[in-house]
Amino acid sequence: MSAILTRNRLIGLALAAVIAAVDQAVKWYVIGPLALREVRHIDLLPFFDLTYTENRGVSLGMLQATDMETRWLLVAMTAVIALVVLVWMMREKLLADILGLALILGGAIGNIRDRYDFGYVIDYADFHIGTFRPFLIFNIADAAITIGVVIILARSLFVRDKDSHEPSVPPPGEPDGRPRGEPSDA
Repeated sequence: MSAILTRNRLIGLALAAVIAAVDQAVKWYVIGPLALREVRHIDLLPFFDLTYTENRGVSLGMLQATDMETRWLLVAMTAVIALVVLVWMMREKLLADILGLALILGGAIGNIRDRYDFGYVIDYADFHIGTFRPFLIFNIADAAITIGVVIILARSLFVRDKDSHEPSVPPPGEPDGRPRGEPSDA
């Protein structure tokens, strides 16, 4: 068991828990003390407001949960995705990969909790430039998922981690990497 729970993986699990907890705490604050559910909109900055929305679908409002069956299907589907991310995270060794997956996992847990409790995800963060809105209204969980995906994609596209078990150059006298005297496939 201790081989599974390495320092990096424990950091990842802790980060996922913190993301989920902060997401839930902020959602509680905006619908509780701020009463955003009733007020619907609070101007904060020239480029950022709090605007209450209920996202009954998944990304970009697709797959709308209009009935109880679809609601629980979305809960189950996102829980399976979160479980896959957890297993993937527990197989990784490098901290950067684990952190990206932890952001995704923590955000998924926060949004799953909303869908389980309310039947929808509470969104409130409204970033805009004048009337132009480059993003849909989102929450901390959504932001964490997006940042985690960007980290995973960037690492897979731009960072090449060499396996320490593979020699980068075949040993001298073995130009193609096969032991001497072994026939070639050609």
